[in-house]
This record gives sequence, C-alpha cells and structure tokens, in this order.
Amino acid sequence: MSNAVPTVVIVGRPNVGKSTLFNRITGQRRAIVGDEPGITRDRMHGFAEHHGLRFEVIDTGGIVVHDQEYIPAQILRQAEVALRQACHIIFLVDGRAEITGADRDLAQMLKRLGKPVTLAVNKLDTAERDNLAHEFHRLGIADVFPVSSEHGIGIDALLDHVTAGFPTAGQEAEPAEEGIKVAIIGRPNVGKSTLLNALTGQERAIVSPIPGTTRDAVDEKVTHDGTDYLFVDTAGIRRKSKTVLMAEKMSVVMARRHIRMAHVVLLVLDSTEGVVGLDSTIAGYAHEGGRALIICVNKWDRMKGQAGQKKREFERAVRDQFKFLDYAPIVFLSALTGAGVAPLYRLIREVYESASRRITTGELNRFLEHLRFEERKIFYITQHSIRPPAFVVFTDRGGPLHFSHQRYLVNQLRRRFGFRGTPISLETRAKGASR
Repeated sequence: MSNAVPTVVIVGRPNVGKSTLFNRITGQRRAIVGDEPGITRDRMHGFAEHHGLRFEVIDTGGIVVHDQEYIPAQILRQAEVALRQACHIIFLVDGRAEITGADRDLAQMLKRLGKPVTLAVNKLDTAERDNLAHEFHRLGIADVFPVSSEHGIGIDALLDHVTAGFPTAGQEAEPAEEGIKVAIIGRPNVGKSTLLNALTGQERAIVSPIPGTTRDAVDEKVTHDGTDYLFVDTAGIRRKSKTVLMAEKMSVVMARRHIRMAHVVLLVLDSTEGVVGLDSTIAGYAHEGGRALIICVNKWDRMKGQAGQKKREFERAVRDQFKFLDYAPIVFLSALTGAGVAPLYRLIREVYESASRRITTGELNRFLEHLRFEERKIFYITQHSIRPPAFVVFTDRGGPLHFSHQRYLVNQLRRRFGFRGTPISLETRAKGASR
C-alpha cells in the first residue's frame, strides 16, 4: 500500500477487539468481527481521517510472540511486515482481563522497535471501569488510553494523541480511483492466497495446507506497466451445509460482497482435483453479478506427461461444466512456481476493457443491418450501461427474444465488438413502450 500518508498499526493478542477498533476508526465494516479468537489472520488495510488528518490503518492478526504453531507464527510474520512501516502503533489490550504473559511479551517486542506506541485499554465502557486502565501502566508504556471500540468511547482522545504531528491533508488531493479491482475466488485450498502472493511479488497472505486459512478478504495494490490493480484474496467459499463457525459464515458473505464490488474476478480451480460442483456454484456468483471473469487452472506444475493433451481435456471439462461461462478465457498456471502468472496482467486489463466498452447507437445499428431474425422485427439496439455491457433491443412486440435468438445476437455482438471475458445483458422492449 502507499506510504504517502502516515500508517497506524493496531496490534494485540487474539480477541482483544482489534478488528472492532479498526472498523470504528475507518468507519466501515471492513474486517470480520466476532467472539471467536483468531478470526483475523492476515493484515488488513484501510484509510481514515481525524480532524483533517488522513492516515492509513492496518489491522493485524492476534499475536502470541512465542507460539511456534504454524498459523500463529505466520500471523506474527505478517504483523512484523506491518510494524516495519508504522508511524505509530496502537497496542490494544482487554481491560476486563488480567495482564497476561502474551501482553508482556508483546509489550517488550514493541518497545524494542523504537517507534511511538500508545496503549489502548479496550472494553472499558463505563466511568467506573476507567480506573482499571491504570493497572496496565505495569506494561511499561507511558501513554495509556481507556477506550470502548464497540461503543466509540475514548476513540477521539486516542486519535488526538496518535495523529499529533501527522501532516495535514488539506493540500492533498483525494485519492484517485484505485485501479482495476480484481477479486480472487474459489473453494478453500485451491491456491488463492498463493496466487495473490505471486501477483504481488511478496508474502502478502498467509499460505498453508490448512483449508480455510484466509478468513478476511486480503487486498494489495500493484502497479504493472502503468496500470494500477487492487487484488482482493477472498476466503474460500464453502457449501452452506459445511459452514459451521460464525467466522466462516461471515467470510462467505464478505467474499460474495467483494465479488460484487470487483471489476474482474479470477476463478481459481485446482487442476489436481478437476472441476467439482461447488466450482460451478462459485462461478455462478460471479456470473450473476455481471463480473468480467478469467478461469485460472492452478497447480498445473503437478500435471505430468502430455501437457498439451491434458490441457485440451481439462478445458473441455471446464466448458462442459461451465456452459454459462463460454465467454471466459481459461489460463493454466502454477501460483507456487509463478509459471503462467505474469500474462494474467495483460488478460485482466483486456477483459476489464471489454466489460467497460461502450458502442455507439450508430455503430450498433450498422451492425444490426447485417443480421436476420425470423421471430420478430428488430428496429434498433442501444447500449445503456457497462460492467457488464447491457443493451436494449427495440422490437415490434414485447417479451424476451427466444433463447436461441438471444444467444445468436450475443454471439454476433462478441464477434463484431469483442467483449471477451464479460457477460452481456440483453433487455427487449416493444418500440414506443415505456419502461
């Protein structure tokens, strides 16, 4: 992310309310919040403004400094990346609990960094509880603020202190559009986080063989050949019957939300498992949302033998399973080795431009002159929106075109104007009829 504005990093052990504070400061529900410890694993970015001072906020996973298990160790690595770029650190503790060994270890680690650290004692939502904050001076951090992230109590005072000395944002222009927003979707453990890391050139997301490691959506901005891309690695989408924990259910909801917000969707398949029914369900979410889409067949490095023949066979299987995605290009890659990843940038830009393409009414009607329809007379076509390209067909009577004629018209639009990688919407109206 950009370092043009100061960065504030929120750290603390699991379940002290870091994501609630992150959401409170940024003013949006960007991070998943719940009572289960360890919901946030990767680091989350957002922007905030306090009294005209604009800054970046990073929410980290719950840190246990000396926990050697795989996921906690990876969370610590992600947090350390964030802490290196911090201008100010908010160390959040639970004011309703005793000081723990994990709190002390983390306090010692933060003091060694030599960066400004403010201790925020959370979950103190009454004046009587404010006295509990004094106990936490024992952690050796001078600046202590009682807060309630959930109710917003004490947040202004905390931010007054944290942002003191930050440059004013008065002369800064509002950030431009973030570029092409790309959501990476798929079942758990198909390699979405590995693909994000390959595209961004860094270990941005935690990768492990444990399905469901990613819970929040993790995003990263990359500039490639002069074009900005904002990649969002979403949590693996499971069948409803398989989602038991609240965090996993929320992950699915948030993943579908990020699909709707994206310009382009990368649907990741696992070549070693083939195409399964859940892949079609997930692809349907992107198709129904009108998103431009690229099918990424991952782990292709594991396919030994006649690669050319196997590609043709796999592509045939994909086309049979995803008949509604006949417009989507298929790429074969290995996110782990990086093979086939670099060309994705050009392809993403191509399908984004297809989805954003506008055709003038004059061009459309010249195109229409060469078409013949037996079912009804078509007077003219006009395009009324993009992403996806949406057209209104004016005919001599109401009601939708026959399926075969609609398919024919869509195919001819693609042949004449491109529209690779994007669905096309058609609406039929009787000439002279109002909406």
